[in-house]
Amino acid sequence: MPILLHNLISDTAHSLPENTALQYKDIVLNYQQLNDKIIAISNAFIQLGIKRSERIGIYLPKRIETIVSIFSASAADAVFVPINPILKAKQVAYILNDCNVRLLITTHTCFKQLESILVHCVDLLNIIIIDAPQKPIKTLEDINIIHWDQLSSNNKELPVNKNIDTDIVAILYTSGSTGQPKGVVLSHRNMVIGANSVASYLDNKSNDRILAVLPFSFDYGLSQLTTAFSVGACVVLMDYLFPNDVIKAVSQYKITGLAAVPPLWIQLAQLEWSEDAQKSLRYFTNSGGALPVEILTALRKKLTGTLPFLMYGLTEAFRSTYVPPKYIDTHQNSIGIAIPNAEVLVLRQDGTECADNELGELVHRGSLVSMGYWNNPDKTNETFKPIPTLLSEKTISERAVWSGDTVRRDKEGFLYFISRKDDMIKTSGYRVSPNEVEEMVYQSALVKEVIALGVPHPRLGQAIILLAIPKDNSINEDNLLSFCKKNLPNFMHPAKILFKETLPRNQNGKIDRKQFSQEFQYLLSDL
Repeated sequence: MPILLHNLISDTAHSLPENTALQYKDIVLNYQQLNDKIIAISNAFIQLGIKRSERIGIYLPKRIETIVSIFSASAADAVFVPINPILKAKQVAYILNDCNVRLLITTHTCFKQLESILVHCVDLLNIIIIDAPQKPIKTLEDINIIHWDQLSSNNKELPVNKNIDTDIVAILYTSGSTGQPKGVVLSHRNMVIGANSVASYLDNKSNDRILAVLPFSFDYGLSQLTTAFSVGACVVLMDYLFPNDVIKAVSQYKITGLAAVPPLWIQLAQLEWSEDAQKSLRYFTNSGGALPVEILTALRKKLTGTLPFLMYGLTEAFRSTYVPPKYIDTHQNSIGIAIPNAEVLVLRQDGTECADNELGELVHRGSLVSMGYWNNPDKTNETFKPIPTLLSEKTISERAVWSGDTVRRDKEGFLYFISRKDDMIKTSGYRVSPNEVEEMVYQSALVKEVIALGVPHPRLGQAIILLAIPKDNSINEDNLLSFCKKNLPNFMHPAKILFKETLPRNQNGKIDRKQFSQEFQYLLSDL
């Protein structure tokens, strides 16, 4: 039974060494070959001076080196921090500084984009460039720059680990309702048990071939790796350009499992699926937002032999619920029941359990509950709160994740999502903090005041609109949109910008986001 994250691979390398573990374009690695690379790179990390629990930032697209870096960090008793490659320099700098990254692994192109901010990352000692640059790499004071091919070690065995399963292995950054992203701290146990849990209800086997299209900075995307490796299956890496590329890849690589978020499923439901793709795909999964019933119906008509799994989760607890395929028709709009090895409760604010169909907060308990937020005890205490648990007739206190989501539970135990209690915007499968968007817009010096809102959108889930008071009459939508595109990742770009003379406030002087969101829902038809 794997205990540490990298044991998912090393154990299979021992039992099924010839099984295909990873494919990227024409490069194919079996488990033994992948494990050999992890041995070499993990020992190289240690030779570079990486110490136990120090953070390794991975700012890469989906490539072989990305996977090797993730699991080598685990093998070196370090902590990996996957950074979405579409993030801009300022967002990357925040993450690097917030968790004191000591080693950054990236491409030459990404390095050039980050060059101006790296001097402000005072904890960063080493940068590894995985590809050959066209021009010599500029040296940086106090930062050692190394090429991936220069990494070497004479040690042919995995490092001896001091870590145990409750130690930290990863930090995943996710937007909160206010301010900068929060780093969710995950233990080896969180990730290994999470992988085993998901693989159990998906009935994954060693002959599965899972297409990885989602970013690994997203817990749902990272789960495609861990779930596959937990059963000795194969992961096929893909950075798709168009939805049709996904269907072609399913056919070309004989994919059996596909995970996506609603915006991608909406596009895939409109396309024709080849006969080979239909025959190959055993199951598909959805998370990151509700999948509209009409889209699910369209997909099931196209993929008649494919099992649909609808899932709900939050990074703080990995995955919480799923709808088993046999209940899809009878429990439409449900977010399902608890996944294996987790308990999901519906509680009142005082911690007591709600009655059937009474509205309450979804609370997740069990071994998938993460360790909290990095360097943020106040936010940790807000979200990770104690609940009473009965053990041997004595009441003890257990820490659980209070999701912030209002749900109800029917008499059969199925859960239904009602609303979020915060102001988060859920767009393209991402959680976006309106404050993070607003803070960046203020840096443009083009507005006196701005608020970001989410309005319903049939493809994105929600679209972002800005209501802004311009600094002067010369400012127009193109000026501000150009700044946003330069400084914010694609999923944070506003779909529409409305300029106002004033922004009305409530009696407390605060802007009522929910009132504005309802008022501007009419924009849906224009987006």
